[in-house]
Amino acid sequence: MSATLTVTPAAKITARLDRLPMTRHIWGLVLLISLGGWFDTYSIFLTGTIAPGLFADKIFTPTTVAFFGFTGLASFIAALFTGLFIGTMFLTRVADHWGRRTVFTFSLVWYSLCATIMAFQTTPDMVNFWRLMCGIGLGVELVTVDTYISELVPKRARGVSFAVQQSIGFVAVPAVTFLAWLLVPKIIWGLSGWRWVVLFDALGAIAVWLVRFRLPESPRWLAQHGRVVEAEAVMATIESKTAAQSGRPLPLPEPPSLEYTRVGRLREAFSPQYRSRTIMLSIVNFFQTIGFYGFANWVPTLLIAKGINVTKTLEYTFIIAFAYPLFPLAGAWFADKIERKWQVCLSCTGIAAFGIAFSTQTEPAILIIIGACQTMMNSWLSYSAHNYMTELFPTRFRASAVGFVYSWSRFSTIFTGFIIAWLLGQFGVPAVFLFVAGAMAIVVIGVGGWGPRTNNLALEDISH
Repeated sequence: MSATLTVTPAAKITARLDRLPMTRHIWGLVLLISLGGWFDTYSIFLTGTIAPGLFADKIFTPTTVAFFGFTGLASFIAALFTGLFIGTMFLTRVADHWGRRTVFTFSLVWYSLCATIMAFQTTPDMVNFWRLMCGIGLGVELVTVDTYISELVPKRARGVSFAVQQSIGFVAVPAVTFLAWLLVPKIIWGLSGWRWVVLFDALGAIAVWLVRFRLPESPRWLAQHGRVVEAEAVMATIESKTAAQSGRPLPLPEPPSLEYTRVGRLREAFSPQYRSRTIMLSIVNFFQTIGFYGFANWVPTLLIAKGINVTKTLEYTFIIAFAYPLFPLAGAWFADKIERKWQVCLSCTGIAAFGIAFSTQTEPAILIIIGACQTMMNSWLSYSAHNYMTELFPTRFRASAVGFVYSWSRFSTIFTGFIIAWLLGQFGVPAVFLFVAGAMAIVVIGVGGWGPRTNNLALEDISH
């Protein structure tokens, strides 16, 4: 495929964006996109919190006799992540073709409708089927949110923007655990409480869909696809509002980076220029969610395994969940100061250490403290890893490549639930966290050894 390395319209847009101050207008765009991510997080994290309700309704059981038993909670987790794998592996490229804004809004509607249908199912097979369909929409949405934000904020603020976005998204974790704490043990208007927890997610996501009217399309994406007039219009609006709010003239853009003129295709991620980072990120993603969801999806079940009753389990889970939104806010001040790759490595080390400590405790107060620390490491890994992935590929195939490497995290989690259920049943809680620690060690080796630097670099410069 012939291509010329030159100054493209997209590169000029990037240079203009990178010199902008972070004013209320740009933060407002980050906020609107983050609201979509809020319901993504809510939907994923309701898995563990509604588990006691699913057990009470005899839809699922905590463990299974057969390794791949489809009447156990592991199958419910696997259904979601199978859908996420399908969405991220095969459908995120639509965001490169149709645009960030369009895909962002329609994926919200997709998973809202599927969640509504799932809330009224009564058999394991149908609950799992609609959970899988919900996961497809979520998979597309998650990658689109990351790509969208990375293309709308200046280079020096990508870290803090992702930290804020993750903090907003993680507010959903205490929200869903609080609702589960209140509703799961009850029956309201003939419906089990866990069904109301699911319906809240579905109705809220439809409401957030309305924010699309205030979101512009990514000017980088527009320029990359030859829609230069539209890109200029979006860019002019952003610049005028930013200048007005900053109260001073905007600085001149730095010289734009050189970029290839060719149309982006996923196969370019396997070219000599990008192959090593594609392989590295695929392996890292495969193992990193073993640590993240190995704790997040199983907190109530792990606490029950320690002999704590259901009501207290949901109460403790609710308290632990508060660490999810708080840590990204605290981490915002160093999100662009510590090199991104080392943030990923440090957070994975913390997940392994606190996980092993959690497995050895039975005292409620200590479990809550260590669980909160583990949760903080999870949230640190989440915002640093999501940011890092979007920085390593160029605009022309960013969503496709991020979707591909990210899909391996969804793929591994399909089986992680079954492995954890088996380890829990055979060897107890300590074995679960030794498994998690081994996975985190692989992530640290991969990112630490092969990950490039990204802090305060233009996206085009990183992609070269």
